[in-house]
Amino acid sequence: MAPANPVALINADRISKSYGIKPLLDSVSLGVHEGQRIGVVGLNGGGKTTLLEILGGITEPDSGRVSRAGDIRVATVTQRGELPAGATVSDVVVGGPQVAVHEWAGDPRIRGILAGIGVDELLDSKVDELSGGQRRRVGLAAALISEADLLILDEPTNHLDVEGVQWLAEHLVARRSALVVVTHDRWFLDTVATRTWEVHSGGVDEYEGGYNDWIFARAERSRLADAAEERRRNLARKELAWLRRGPPARTSKPRYRIEAAERLIADVPPPRDSVTLSAFAKRRLGRVVVELEDARIATPAGETLVDDLTWRLAPGERIGLVGVNGSGKTTLLRALAGEVDVAPGRRVEGTTVTIGWLRQELDDLDEDQRVLDAVEDVATRIMVGDKEMSASQLAERLGFSPARQRTPVGDLSGGERRRLQITRVLMAEPNVLLLDEPTNDLDIDTLQQLEDLLDSWAGTLVVISHDRYLIERICDSTWALFGDGALTNLPGGIEQYLRRRREIGSTAARPKKSSASEADSVDVGATASAVTTPTVSAAEHREARKTMNRLERQMDQLTKREEKLHVSLAEAATDPERLQELNSELRQVVADKEAAEAEWLDAAEKVE
Repeated sequence: MAPANPVALINADRISKSYGIKPLLDSVSLGVHEGQRIGVVGLNGGGKTTLLEILGGITEPDSGRVSRAGDIRVATVTQRGELPAGATVSDVVVGGPQVAVHEWAGDPRIRGILAGIGVDELLDSKVDELSGGQRRRVGLAAALISEADLLILDEPTNHLDVEGVQWLAEHLVARRSALVVVTHDRWFLDTVATRTWEVHSGGVDEYEGGYNDWIFARAERSRLADAAEERRRNLARKELAWLRRGPPARTSKPRYRIEAAERLIADVPPPRDSVTLSAFAKRRLGRVVVELEDARIATPAGETLVDDLTWRLAPGERIGLVGVNGSGKTTLLRALAGEVDVAPGRRVEGTTVTIGWLRQELDDLDEDQRVLDAVEDVATRIMVGDKEMSASQLAERLGFSPARQRTPVGDLSGGERRRLQITRVLMAEPNVLLLDEPTNDLDIDTLQQLEDLLDSWAGTLVVISHDRYLIERICDSTWALFGDGALTNLPGGIEQYLRRRREIGSTAARPKKSSASEADSVDVGATASAVTTPTVSAAEHREARKTMNRLERQMDQLTKREEKLHVSLAEAATDPERLQELNSELRQVVADKEAAEAEWLDAAEKVE
């Protein structure tokens, strides 16, 4: 919680910064106060990193000035990953050999940070020998260990798994430090940020709250925009609809603003028609998609990741795959694609299957080739749902303006190359999509566009991601690798995964269960509801689902009755007795609706 009278830590007064002829920041004035946690969002290349580097003193503005409180301590972590050559991880993080081990090893705060970021086993390693992701985590650990008054972090969730993102969010919320963070991870933004800055068109718009509140503000602003902004307005409303129709969303808006949001999305359909898409997928794919039978999947070194696995992907199934880094998620995806041997066992692929695989590695493309040519090399036109799109139209949907489509591939940023890679995969019109960390280097606007495309995409989907928002948004079931040689279904999604990880950590010293006694490590079929879990039985899960469905119907009826009562109240404005009668009924309806919501939440906890 921010102090009652927060101290200004940094003030930027009319700062401007340009690279070439493109102004990234144009006379921007803003400030960071004690206790604030600010999330920074905007398009790739729009100036987010530049703003952070100016606030952190790494880059000077072309004009304007930045003032800082005299004794302020600032820790900045950029995407550059610059660490002192020849140093060890210990040198960077805890001060090296001149700091006695007992000085930091006895500090539970430092030990917790080292373990939470995943660098506790790297302390003796040379930073020059680390991968890019490890270097980023080392820099982040050093910043968190410092007693900084202000943390400035650029995409800190990159190279963290789901568990690491959860730990980092909880750590940042618990600290007293102020925070300015660029992130495309929407769950992280909504959990951490108390304020949001949107960098666009050379300026910075400020909003109270995190992602949910920012989406509401954007939808409200878009509602008033002209017809040229129709596409963006529909996307914002669609995203808001998904947010509001789940369990009660996190928001700092008062009740009347939430009711305004409900009116705004009243005519927005669900994100996707699952029944229609599933039927269409069956026509495209037939009965058999990809099946692994009695399969053993191993690392290149021969270490078993999954053993005796039977997994049958169903037409139209949407699966999120999670696990700690190194658990074998990418190897499992390669096995589905047919690039990893599954002997003993076998892999079966349907005769009509066309696989589209988005790898973590960027495509090796001709650097002199234009963006549009690179897309049209795959195809010139595709069908998305029941609509035909040209290569240029799809590229524009994924953030390449007509002018940018003429840009040579060699001039693209990392985020733009990722977008081009996704565009090329989709242009092949696959009916099975394997996506390995699709959110890497993408901004939030592009993520929304990608999700919108996938909403109308009929096929089978398996996605690996540390972005829990994406998993919850586009997937219907979640599966995990826990390092026990099995693939585990998680009806409760990411929350259940994190609980299991905590349970595994707390019971690491106990004897492991035999595979025969594991209730949820089973022969995996296409129907997730057939799998039991260690916390809730299949029967309890089904009963909770039935209760939730009943309550949702009840709340829908109560909402309709509430709306009719409001109309009746307006019509009875001159009849005091009728007004009193209607008002009494309205209070009872509202109370019944709140009770149903509370019961729904209780049932939802059993499903997690």
